[in-house]
Amino acid sequence: MHELTLTRLIDAPRQALFRCWTDPDLIPLWFCPPPWGVSKAEVDLRPGGSSLIVMRGPEGEEMPNRGVYLEVVPDEKLVFTDAFTSAWEPSEKPFMTGILTFEDEDGKTRYSATVRHWTAEDKTQHEAMGFHVGWGIATDQLEALAKRI
Repeated sequence: MHELTLTRLIDAPRQALFRCWTDPDLIPLWFCPPPWGVSKAEVDLRPGGSSLIVMRGPEGEEMPNRGVYLEVVPDEKLVFTDAFTSAWEPSEKPFMTGILTFEDEDGKTRYSATVRHWTAEDKTQHEAMGFHVGWGIATDQLEALAKRI
C-alpha cells in the first residue's frame, strides 16, 4: 500500500478535533501551513456527501480540493477521498484517500491521519510536496484551535 501517516497525541478533546475537521467555518483557521490559506470550505458531512476545500497560495493561486466522504463516525473516524467529486462522479485524477481517527488516550486524543495513494508515484509526489512538514504544521494549528473552541 502506498501510504503516508502522521500520528500525534494531542492535548485536546477528540470532539473538538473532529469539529475542526468538519466545520466549514473552522477549516480555514488551521488547514494550510502559511503562507497558504483556505479561501472556501464546503462540507456535506455524511457518507456520500461532498466536500470542497479551496487552498489559496501567496500569489493568489487557488487549488480546489473536491472529494466525497466515505465514512463518518462522529468524534471517532472520518474517511474521505478525491476519487469522486459531488454525487459520486469520478474525478479526473484520483490522488488519495484520507483516514482520520480520534481516540481517547490518558485524557488526550490519539490523532492519526493516514493517506493512501493510488500509485507509488502519487505517494512520492505527496512526500515531495511536503506531506510530513505540511501536515505537521497543519496539525500544530489544528491542536491550537481545538484547545480554544
